[in-house]
Amino acid sequence: MEKFKLSENFINKYKRKRPPFGFNGLGELVYMRTYSRIKENGKNERYWETIKRVVEGTYSMQKNWIDQHQLGWNAWQAQKSAQEMYDRMFSMKFLPPGRGLWAMGTAITEEKNLYAALNNCAFVSTKTLKEDYSKPFCFLMDASMLGVGVGFDTKGAGEIIVKGINRDRNEEIFVIPDTREGWVESLRLLLESYFHATAPVTFDYTKVRPAGEPIKGFGGVSSGHEPLEEIHEEIRKVLEVNSGEPITITTIVDIMNLIGKCVVAGNVRRTAEIVFGDPDSEEYLDLKNYKVNPHREKFGWTSNNSVFAELGMDYNEVCKRITDNGEPGLAWLDNMRSYSRMKNGKDNKDHRVSGGNPCLEQSLESYELCCLVETFPNNHDSLEDYQRTLKYAYLYAKTVTLGKTHWSDTNRVMLRNRRIGCSVSGVAQFITKHGMEELRKWLEEGYDTIQDWDCIYSDWFAIPKSIKTTSVKPSGTVSLLAGATPGLHYPESRFYIRRMRLSNQSDLIEPLEKAGYKLEPAFGSEDTTMVVEVPVDVGEGIRTAKELSIWEQFSLAAFMQRHWADNQVSCTATFDPDTESSELPHVLNYFQYYLKGISLLPRSNGGAYKQMPYEAITEKEYKKQVKKLGYLSFVGVEGEEAEIDKFCNSDSCVVEYIPTTKK
Repeated sequence: MEKFKLSENFINKYKRKRPPFGFNGLGELVYMRTYSRIKENGKNERYWETIKRVVEGTYSMQKNWIDQHQLGWNAWQAQKSAQEMYDRMFSMKFLPPGRGLWAMGTAITEEKNLYAALNNCAFVSTKTLKEDYSKPFCFLMDASMLGVGVGFDTKGAGEIIVKGINRDRNEEIFVIPDTREGWVESLRLLLESYFHATAPVTFDYTKVRPAGEPIKGFGGVSSGHEPLEEIHEEIRKVLEVNSGEPITITTIVDIMNLIGKCVVAGNVRRTAEIVFGDPDSEEYLDLKNYKVNPHREKFGWTSNNSVFAELGMDYNEVCKRITDNGEPGLAWLDNMRSYSRMKNGKDNKDHRVSGGNPCLEQSLESYELCCLVETFPNNHDSLEDYQRTLKYAYLYAKTVTLGKTHWSDTNRVMLRNRRIGCSVSGVAQFITKHGMEELRKWLEEGYDTIQDWDCIYSDWFAIPKSIKTTSVKPSGTVSLLAGATPGLHYPESRFYIRRMRLSNQSDLIEPLEKAGYKLEPAFGSEDTTMVVEVPVDVGEGIRTAKELSIWEQFSLAAFMQRHWADNQVSCTATFDPDTESSELPHVLNYFQYYLKGISLLPRSNGGAYKQMPYEAITEKEYKKQVKKLGYLSFVGVEGEEAEIDKFCNSDSCVVEYIPTTKK
């Protein structure tokens, strides 16, 4: 089928135009390191080419759908629409998720039809374990290998017996194909040998490509067979301990976490996971107590652990644990099911929801995926301009719902719900510049705009309207491209140093050195890795996170849940453990009726360490460093394999600026 193509005359206008990357070259560096794919000629994409690929891939999906269903494709109108979408992406008014920047319009979608790879997140419940013992585990592994962050629950505990393998039967040998499907199949065979007491299974890893070899299509390089062999052995140990007994909470989470440790996409990404459990279960709450569960210390970090909180529950015990280590997070399932935007009252239209994604900005049914898209209101001059952007942000996400996945259970729920998540970032910057009332106005009218377009485009595609359309995601690297603060979060400091790691063989090093950026060998990896420092100014007048009380942070999250997010607001509220710990139960008691989920993190007073990802600096130091910087150009960089974006930014840390005293 003929693919959609943007007009060459239109594209020519952007080939020499400099994109408005944010934060003193940081945005461009992130783009080159993370999203610039290698073309067939061996050269790296330029930004105009990446956006061209994404837009053409988006409209090709639309064209295929319209043509297949004989709904009437208008080539002239499509060209006009695609050009405006292109300009708004190029201008950093909105951007697809990292998944979209990486995969849209590539062989991943165009040839392999792996549309699941365009989605940010998923959820799977273990409640139905007895229907298909291995299915939830295999789904998590398969989705994770496509770069999808996955949430899961522990409701399957006690639902099946881990029978143990039947050692009276001759062992079976499985030669693992060098494919994603082959890895997942090996997991299924191993699990079912213990769940169904079948013959022992032995794996032959000879067909798995050696470490370092390129992975065509998806990108990156192979990690070799070692991570897979390790997960097989570790899962065997877990199942041996549980053999002969009903499956436990610990066993479920152990298996899922071990999958998270194993899964590598392009030898860079490790999956993002969240697990939901019972707040009254000591077994669950102790999962990250490594004195109780020392075997979990090697892999327990792979998931955020949260509880399904009950409205009106006693929050004191949970708050004690949060003060100690920042977990568990809280998700109010009743609110997720009962409400869209909180201001609209109960509608119960999402009553099938059973969990959420790793960053908890999406309500999700079991086996459901969701595509997120990010808008930057602070990069607009007027509300009308922002409303126009929302049309195309919405349209990108809605288009992704047209692509079927290779999982029938997922298609069943996604084709019905058509759930998307239009998010906002740079909220702190917008409030600083325009104030809360203006933000409320933009959110309210913006939300209505999305609903109007959902009616129009759902009718055009002849599909259901989306069950929910808006959320606030925490963002990761995408907001850095646009020079925006992530989601609704305030920065730790107005001025800071952002450090990024690069291979010491990277072609990005030379242009960074020429432009005057500080580079040095990475501490502990001096022979292989370099660290570059980028000075960042978030903006005049902006408050810092430590200036906001726990009450104010919760209030802002509730504000966004009321006026914007019909899905959820992802918010990690930080607090001073010395002065605010006693406030936590009161804060949760009050805001449980206004939120669907929240995470909390005690601010650390620990000292700095070498080459921290974020380091607060003074304005004087910032100006000193900026003065040294010249023009940054990556023209001529060829064959630099991008590192695939991580779902959740796990490399951030909180550091207070402490002036050094000269002796």
